[in-house]
Amino acid sequence: MIRIREAIVVEGRYDANTLRQIVDAPIFETGGFGVFNDKAQLNLLRTAAEKRGLIVLTDSDGAGFVIRRYLSGAIDPKKVKHAYIPDVAGKERRKDHPSKEGKLGVEGMRPEVLIEALRRAGATILGESEKAVPGEITKADLHRLGLSGGAGSALRRAALLKALGLPERMSANALLRAINLMMTKAELEDLLQSDGL
Repeated sequence: MIRIREAIVVEGRYDANTLRQIVDAPIFETGGFGVFNDKAQLNLLRTAAEKRGLIVLTDSDGAGFVIRRYLSGAIDPKKVKHAYIPDVAGKERRKDHPSKEGKLGVEGMRPEVLIEALRRAGATILGESEKAVPGEITKADLHRLGLSGGAGSALRRAALLKALGLPERMSANALLRAINLMMTKAELEDLLQSDGL
């Protein structure tokens, strides 16, 4: 079990149960879209973000991204980190049928995948030495590398997302945040060149 300083927000109780088995941190549930109409819960999440920082860990489906965008607009973005799980086809054991999009959610991810997603988001793991942030890749770099704003950039970005194990629905801005936590500009350029992306 790893201890994380930030609070984590997930969509539902099964996601929270899965996470509680591997992470020692305050974990909050949105109740799916219930957070849209629950001012008290939103205030609690804002307080948690202010006091400890907040990591948003939603499913990689459309609903998960709607909830993520809502929270991103409702809570100070300087206090929020985003953890993304990869797109994995399948269904959770407790369900009779796969989700609408046929992807596993947080509850269906292996522990090591969830821990890696939290690390990539920049979670403060207590007891580990602090690592320097490798980043400072800019929007201009994404454009120069053909990952945004040009012909074929969406396809190139989709290939990069797949290579990095990130969800296909990530926008160029979300990708920028994620890769700045994961690698340097030189490492990104090397990856694009070596994988022929």
